[in-house]
Amino acid sequence: MPAFSRLFSEGFRVFFLAAGLYGLFTGLVWTFYIAGDDPGLGDAPSLWHAHEMIFGYATAAIGGFFLTAVPNWTGAPGARHGFIALAAGLWFLGRLAVWYAMALPPVLVAVVDLAFLPVLALKILSQLIKRPKPQNLMFLIFLGYLWSANLSVHLDWIGLEVGDASSGLRAGLITLCALIAVLGGRITPAFTRNAMKRAGEPEAKWPVSRSVLERAGLILAIVLPALVLSDLSQTGTSVVAIAFGVVLALRLAGWAGLWCLSQPILLSLHVALAMLALGMVAWGLSGFDLMPELVGVHLLGIGGVGGMTLAVMSRAALGHSGRPLMASRPMAWGYGLIAMAALMRWFGAGVAELYGPAMLATGVLWVAAFALYLTSVWPALTQPRVGRPG
Repeated sequence: MPAFSRLFSEGFRVFFLAAGLYGLFTGLVWTFYIAGDDPGLGDAPSLWHAHEMIFGYATAAIGGFFLTAVPNWTGAPGARHGFIALAAGLWFLGRLAVWYAMALPPVLVAVVDLAFLPVLALKILSQLIKRPKPQNLMFLIFLGYLWSANLSVHLDWIGLEVGDASSGLRAGLITLCALIAVLGGRITPAFTRNAMKRAGEPEAKWPVSRSVLERAGLILAIVLPALVLSDLSQTGTSVVAIAFGVVLALRLAGWAGLWCLSQPILLSLHVALAMLALGMVAWGLSGFDLMPELVGVHLLGIGGVGGMTLAVMSRAALGHSGRPLMASRPMAWGYGLIAMAALMRWFGAGVAELYGPAMLATGVLWVAAFALYLTSVWPALTQPRVGRPG
């Protein structure tokens, strides 16, 4: 099979590659902007940066994940080449439309950028109904939240009072974090348990999931994005966010994270969820003016979303291309650099004199992490399988 055609043979290939390349591109644009370069995005490059991290980079990552995972959950056939190419094309056109938004009618930008997620959701639905399970169908709720958040941003950009870009961006980020908490809450203890079994560890040491915490985490994950989208009660939203972070931290505490210290491909999952829990508490505290909001936003966006997507994309790329589930040294460094970037952004927010240098260092760390990711997984994404999918 030609290399270009192979990219569209499985969902993880083109979308995980697109996510890596776009994560690198957006990181470079933002880093050069911080350093004083004008990217030509008008007077609001920060809006482009926030929007494209949430609705550009992250949607590529979740698109690749669902197109790969849902057929495994249901036994339904995977998406065909043509659909994967169509979906990837819609995603890419959305990125072009937002990049050239200053020169295009805002309604056209909205229509183009909002097209990808409904097409993805319809494909996922067509596969999920082959074996409908509530725990899987609920992911369509998160995709609906995410699309609604992006719609709010575009309605504001169009100039309609019903839109609110700030609320839409917050809702988009919180929806991504809720989705990651649910998915991460499934795969992190499961993958850790499997690794411990293979290593011969006694069952007493395996990860433990407590039903009361699992139910609470799921309810909070569904409720919190709805509260942010409704924009009704800042106090209530902040309380739920703090509770969500605390519950996630308690769940994570039972999943044998320390055992994973020598296995970066597992440790990265635990670290990303820890960042998400910490960021959610920080973001909730910002609602009471006890913490700068940007601290929580960047712990969530860089450490939670960035960390978990890199961890899952790299693992899935290796497993589904038949390669051993072991992170290369460059990829292990990439996991670490993402965590360092999140902590650096937190540090910069607390020391006014170092804010600018810390932002620049954060951008450099992000770019380096994605360069390492692309270097590590390029063969898995672009070359034929070397064995059975794992």
